[in-house]
Amino acid sequence: MKKTIPTITPQEVEHRLQKGEKLNIIDVREAEEVAEGKIPEAKHMALGTLADRLHELDPGNEYIMVCRSGGRSERACEFLQEQGFKVKNMVGGMLAWKGKTQ
Repeated sequence: MKKTIPTITPQEVEHRLQKGEKLNIIDVREAEEVAEGKIPEAKHMALGTLADRLHELDPGNEYIMVCRSGGRSERACEFLQEQGFKVKNMVGGMLAWKGKTQ
């Protein structure tokens, strides 16, 4: 049985960042997509590299997963949930992001 993936809206992420909250955002897009702009606080970990980079993540943290439209980040959430991580999927992905990018 699949566990439901909790979601967060881009607006909520932006609002929490503006309040000065420290969020753990991971962008799972490919490098060339990230080069076009990512959320400044996000860490880039392409979806295909997640399994090899699990050691970089702290199981005590909650991670917000981001991609272009929300599909790949949902797969990343499923994978990380199976590994025991707390995750949220940013619905709509970067297509719906109106905040700052770098």
